[in-house]
Amino acid sequence: MPYTTDLRKIIIACICCMVTTAAFGKPSSSEFADTLMTLPTVSVTYIKSGATPNRDEAATTLGQTEIERLNIVNIKQVSEVAPNFYMPQYGSRMTSSVYVRGLGTRIDQPVVGLNIDNVPIINKDNFDFDLADITRIEILRGPQNILYGRNTMGGLINIYTLSPLSFEGVKIQGEYGTHNSYKASLGIYRRLKPHLGMSLNMYATGTDGAFRNEVNNSKVGRERQWSARWKTQWRPSGAWTIENTASISHSTQNGYPYESVAGGMIAYNDTCFYKRLSVTDGLTANGKAGNVTLSGIASIQYINDNMTLDQDFLPLDYFTLTQRRKEWAVTGDFVARGDAGNSYGWLAGVFGFARATDMNAPVTFFNHGLSTLIEQNANAMNPQYPIRWDQRQLMLGSDFDMPGHGVSIYHESKLNAGDFVFTLGVRWDWENVAIKYHSHSSSTYTIYDRTGESETIYKPNIPVEIDDKGHLSKSFSQLLPKLSVSYELPAQRGNIFISATKGFKSGGYNTQMFSDVLQQRIMGKMGLAERYNVDDIISYAPEKTWNGEIGAHLSLFNRKLGIDLAAFWIECRDQQLTMFPEGSVTGRVMANAGKSRSRGVELSADANLPAGFNLRASYGYTDARFTEFSNGKNDFSGNRVPYAPANTLFLGLTYQKSFTHHAIDMVTANINTRGFGNIYWDEANSLSQPFSMLLAASVRADMRNFSLEAWADNITSTRYATFYFISIGNSFLQRGNPFSCGLTFRYTLPFE
Repeated sequence: MPYTTDLRKIIIACICCMVTTAAFGKPSSSEFADTLMTLPTVSVTYIKSGATPNRDEAATTLGQTEIERLNIVNIKQVSEVAPNFYMPQYGSRMTSSVYVRGLGTRIDQPVVGLNIDNVPIINKDNFDFDLADITRIEILRGPQNILYGRNTMGGLINIYTLSPLSFEGVKIQGEYGTHNSYKASLGIYRRLKPHLGMSLNMYATGTDGAFRNEVNNSKVGRERQWSARWKTQWRPSGAWTIENTASISHSTQNGYPYESVAGGMIAYNDTCFYKRLSVTDGLTANGKAGNVTLSGIASIQYINDNMTLDQDFLPLDYFTLTQRRKEWAVTGDFVARGDAGNSYGWLAGVFGFARATDMNAPVTFFNHGLSTLIEQNANAMNPQYPIRWDQRQLMLGSDFDMPGHGVSIYHESKLNAGDFVFTLGVRWDWENVAIKYHSHSSSTYTIYDRTGESETIYKPNIPVEIDDKGHLSKSFSQLLPKLSVSYELPAQRGNIFISATKGFKSGGYNTQMFSDVLQQRIMGKMGLAERYNVDDIISYAPEKTWNGEIGAHLSLFNRKLGIDLAAFWIECRDQQLTMFPEGSVTGRVMANAGKSRSRGVELSADANLPAGFNLRASYGYTDARFTEFSNGKNDFSGNRVPYAPANTLFLGLTYQKSFTHHAIDMVTANINTRGFGNIYWDEANSLSQPFSMLLAASVRADMRNFSLEAWADNITSTRYATFYFISIGNSFLQRGNPFSCGLTFRYTLPFE
């Protein structure tokens, strides 16, 4: 549209003008707070930081200034900023697929863990939510199983929020942008006593969505979300800190912008929405007892959600799915850390968790679905005696009770020998997963006779009763070692490291094939062969990796330039893959590929340049391929692992200029681009998303206690896909968000 085009030109012109003017201005006296120049001395965690200030892994750290500059409020917005870290935006808030170094899956267990203020989030379906007043984000790449256990085979994300003991006052943020998108937050931080602080943060966000459903011309992707966070920090003595954070969030989304590849548009006729209520309370205690630091992290987590969707995503009455779930989980992690002078440090801990999930997921077939998926398949085998369902609606019920629990013991030792640091870690993990299922359906059908001149009823109202119950359970245990060696460079210029680590992700049961299992049971009741065995089709094995890595963290030119380098080699066994079965099926299979291999490199740089400029860049390349994988019909050996991008790229240039005796204290201009691809959408590598780049820019003016920022994303309106899938033989994809822009207002009022 002409207006949109003109608006883009104005924004780009403002950015270019600001940067050009600044280039000839007086050098800024401000120093960029969030740069890689500090990485060699930054502890990548709080509770589980090592006994010595040494890093032997690839990590990316974003401070508060950088987080605000990139307008980050959730982990999906960190995608590509860290090399080889990709988290596409598609589907709903339930969808939190993470891909790191060629590893990752779309459903069930993730390869990356998430901690909020040291508290682990157990279910990846609860990863995607917005947070206000984030002070630091850490993205660790490579296996983190030794210290963090389950679901950290590919890495770990640590998010820390503002402490009421470090800031006292009020923080307000408001934002409005295209597609009627808005964000609003209010944070109140108060020190009640010298060693006791509390904070209350309230947040709301919404959007009307950027896409339309052509069937009813309605907006797709409308969302309303609110949350509240209450944090208490208490230091009863100089040696101990106790922190409790209670949070609640609720989100409602309508629709899924899944576009038919054949039709080229979003067009479906049934209701689609996702609703989620999430409650979490985490208690952390940390203190010293003599020469030993003791820590404890305990949490209780609750999810109540409902996903309802038109699963065929077509303007036809095929079938719908509703998945209602309630899940309770508790976690406990107890850590002890000590040292013997400057030569030896150790850390040991015990972790345990338990969760209980109650889910019902009925699939309802309507007239077209009954005719196409059931009646036509049956009648093709015996056309002279066709069958017809008496009721033109068939409900396939599936109820699940899925308990799980596990325990771990871990230890890590670090030995300092001059400029060398040797690290040896080991962890023993044990986990049990189980599923109790109840599949049920009740209906009737009639057999007709076409052998004569006219069709007649052969057998009327034949009952079909399905009432299947079962219980499956299995346990996994694994011993995980780690060995690393680090060498400290002279004059505090950083370090060089090499490491070898074993990674592990437990197996489990996939519920998304139960509708097909039940459909085949119905076909069996009509005398047709059943294809599926429940245990075989829903069960998948653990995934295991060996990760070898060599890298360096460098601080050069008087800490004005920070560089991170890493090269890795990953051998994976039984890689867990989400696959689409052949034919007109409705579910997803979680399968294990035989063997795969990932090799790649990573580079991050952060440079404070003259005249107030800062450059941040990161690039990751991954060559992830199957070395042994056959589905019985096709051999995919040598093909690239699907859904994981081969390249990620981030380039950001920021300019800051301070003013004195002016209404505006500082002006900050930023322009950045993110790139990702190629991404293959299937095991055969027949479809792919080419490398794409998204351009964004912002200008911010700081005036005493408040700031105003104008921003724009996807300025060039790059057309790209974030997701591809197949349902009942039809192909669909989701497009990435188009051009958007807006204004953000921030106000900070410290208490006197």
